[in-house]
Amino acid sequence: MPQAVADELAEGRNLGVSLPDPVTLSWLILRQAQDLTPLASVVNVLGAGEREALALALEIPDSIVLLDDAPARRYARRLGIKFTGTLGVLLKAKQSGHLTTVLPILDQLDSLGFRLDSVTRASVLKLACE
Repeated sequence: MPQAVADELAEGRNLGVSLPDPVTLSWLILRQAQDLTPLASVVNVLGAGEREALALALEIPDSIVLLDDAPARRYARRLGIKFTGTLGVLLKAKQSGHLTTVLPILDQLDSLGFRLDSVTRASVLKLACE
């Protein structure tokens, strides 16, 4: 996980938002990108977490980046970086047997302010056979 994303999560926790602390996740490795130069042109478009995630993807071969932000996804496409979103991760987790249902997680995301329109929500639930 990019250090900038961990920093953004810490900011959210400091504001009272229920977010994980990456330091407590033994399976997760925090990394800082060595070179943010390829992303200098998007400083005013993308957040620090998205910029560092994309920079790390350029540094680590065969990376798949977790991106939900539309501008970050567009830039990833331009750079040839593979990505998925939160909903894609949830569907893959259900298909792999790590989740039995995605509905309660969608409800929790909704309560946290995750932007998900009703058509997309219905599509995800249909793909999850729920």
